[in-house]
Amino acid sequence: MPAFCDVALPVPLDRAFTYALNGEVPGIGCRVLVPFRNEKLTGVVVRLHDNAPPVEAKALITVLDREPILSEALLELAQWIAQYYIAPLGEVLRTMLPLMAEVRRVVLYKITDTGRQMLHEGAEKGSSRRSKLSPADQNMEYAVLNYLESGEAMKVSRLRSSTGASLQLLHGMLRKRWIARETAADARDARRTVRFAVLVEGARLPKLNENQQAILAELAGAGGELPVAELCRLTLPQSTLATLVKRELVEIKERPADFHLTALGVKRPEYELNAQQVAAFDVITTAVASGEFRPHLLHGVTGSGKTAVYLSAMRHALDQGKSAILLVPEIGLTPAMAAQLHHAFGSEVALLHSALTPEERAEQWHRIRRGDARIVVGTRSAVFAPVANLGLIVVDEEHDSSYKQEEMPRYHARDVAVMRAKLSSAVVVLGSATPSLESWQNALRWRYTKIEMHERVNQRPLPLVELVDMRREFQETGQEQLFSRALVEETKAALDRDEQAIILLNRRGYSYVVLCRACGEKLECENCAISLTYHKAVGEDVRAQVGQRLECHYCGYKRTVPKLCTKCESEHLYFLGAGSQQGEERLQEIFPGARIGRMDRDTVRGRHDLERLLMRLHSGEINLLVGTQMIAKGHDIHGVTLVGVVGCDHALGLPDFRASERVFQLMTQVSGRAGRGELPGKVIVQTYHPDHYAIECAAKHDFHAFVDRELKYRRWMHYPPFNSLANVLIQSQHLEEAAGWAATLGRWFQQTQMTGVRVLGPATAPISKIKRIYRFHLVMKAEKRQLLAKTLQAMLAHAEESGIPRRNLIIDVDAVSLM
Repeated sequence: MPAFCDVALPVPLDRAFTYALNGEVPGIGCRVLVPFRNEKLTGVVVRLHDNAPPVEAKALITVLDREPILSEALLELAQWIAQYYIAPLGEVLRTMLPLMAEVRRVVLYKITDTGRQMLHEGAEKGSSRRSKLSPADQNMEYAVLNYLESGEAMKVSRLRSSTGASLQLLHGMLRKRWIARETAADARDARRTVRFAVLVEGARLPKLNENQQAILAELAGAGGELPVAELCRLTLPQSTLATLVKRELVEIKERPADFHLTALGVKRPEYELNAQQVAAFDVITTAVASGEFRPHLLHGVTGSGKTAVYLSAMRHALDQGKSAILLVPEIGLTPAMAAQLHHAFGSEVALLHSALTPEERAEQWHRIRRGDARIVVGTRSAVFAPVANLGLIVVDEEHDSSYKQEEMPRYHARDVAVMRAKLSSAVVVLGSATPSLESWQNALRWRYTKIEMHERVNQRPLPLVELVDMRREFQETGQEQLFSRALVEETKAALDRDEQAIILLNRRGYSYVVLCRACGEKLECENCAISLTYHKAVGEDVRAQVGQRLECHYCGYKRTVPKLCTKCESEHLYFLGAGSQQGEERLQEIFPGARIGRMDRDTVRGRHDLERLLMRLHSGEINLLVGTQMIAKGHDIHGVTLVGVVGCDHALGLPDFRASERVFQLMTQVSGRAGRGELPGKVIVQTYHPDHYAIECAAKHDFHAFVDRELKYRRWMHYPPFNSLANVLIQSQHLEEAAGWAATLGRWFQQTQMTGVRVLGPATAPISKIKRIYRFHLVMKAEKRQLLAKTLQAMLAHAEESGIPRRNLIIDVDAVSLM
């Protein structure tokens, strides 16, 4: 029997930690609870052995799983992600397992030796006059120390309720090392249950008061049982139900809570495929039947019926006794896709995305692992679903940047899906109307099988695209307008015909810059080097000026709108730029009779908000929708005949080599929302760059012309897909520290000979500060991926020697954004 195990922990360190076994031997892939510094962490066992470490190993606290919850294939995938993306294995495994709800973590505070010393000194000498705290706060600190003097670790909630101390005061005591923070953790039952009140059959009724009779009547009218939550709505005393339970007239039973996949209703999918859909379906199903790894790129114009091909191929995989995973880029697409899958496959469908509660995610994950659900739909994390006998992975809108995780581990779900399919001998289909250049180049090199669908279903025409030159619009009207005359006229005509229209305005809020006209000062976030966005009050709040605020969309910082400039005290503040909120207001002024809706992160905060909005759109309750890029992705609304694109081309000015590709993709995708029903569609694009090749090619629906031009530029500049790329961020809360570390790495790169690797920088990141963290970056380009990985590992080794903490270095392999 092995004496030790290596555990991968969710900490920013590239190593596993050895623990002694305490009698119970966990399997490789099991979760365990272990002590780590002053905390108790959940990790995954990756190795069992008898090799004693050089220092005494701490013992495991408990084993959480009787059998491994990660298969060998998923553990192998985790190892690949850790190596490919230069990420700690423990962080990768934490991302793979959405089971945080099954572990209860509690924060505890304990007095330190320094704290005891300060407590005794305070008793002898009284409050310190040198302290920056008020006498009341100093007394509060001594009250906390006095409460903790016994040495027992206390929960933060108990400590605050007993002493009245604020979190800010406790954090200050932590910094002074008067108290220490610990965490306790143990397993908990994360199953979701609902408490039901059930009538006891055959019970003799004693004399009852009116409240008790009301509850019994309500239960009898509902068939003998009701959820306790519904009974609470009767506005009766809670003691009434407790009395009925005590008298054994009612009993309380716990039952599993229902999970509603989606509230969105859609028509049952039709499986009458046309000729080009059948051809695509045949290629995919032949590959699935072979039982071999075969990657495919499905390039189909918007409205060509790619979803029908996906569903048919997934049905075929199920008939073959296999499982299937469907990835969508954003939560916004999951309700409609989940509804279609539910109608097609019933209870075989499971849903995985971040908008679910931790308990719901754990529940869905276990359903998949037990084999109760063989079809999984979700966002990027669904690529780790523990399905058995995987046969097919579909990545819808594979070009979308949402598949790239922007926190550790910074994996790309599209590429992980390809690798998972390879490890599982499964088929992977990457589908898009605007494939990424990386996937397109792989198809050109015959690494992927290319499938093309050039026509819309039922031979519907692609929408006609009209470009409006906003420079000429200003010359002719003499004023700056948010919406051009052509867009207003076409929208009015569509609404008069009782059709629907969508307008893309890809900025949140009302105005995205607030400027002082007197001194030129721009109001910026106090935590980030970014302008604050103005959000206007809405509804009843307008009169009271409640809800007006300036907000940072990076850290969430909010402040009221100042009446005077914070620098020169001028009252002439100027609001520049228009966001979706201002777009909605202007449209209401222009079209007072329109039924207008808005789709952005301010109106859609959860999956239920989105479902309600989509249901209103599908039913025709909304006939004019304005929003950010959320409206551009995959929505199939047959009543939409007009799409307006406003301010889409501002992204061409961003310092990012992918700017043209993103603008082309966004224009093409949002244009594809028009004319998906029986009526033809039209698109009005307002632009200041009508002669830019990305705009011209999107207007002509000419993907191939755009790709040919863009690939030449990428080849000349040694950018992906012809070179591998990594963005290395050096960050710290202190500017001098971040700059010093960046200079240290820069000197090392200058002194080290690296054949086949180009290094740009170090330089200040385009957004130099986010959440009070100062940022510098290096961009690395390599001819071969192995050279890039080798250089990054050597850089990490030098950083460790130079005392640069690993947590202050972010390595973003295959970065999709250099901001």
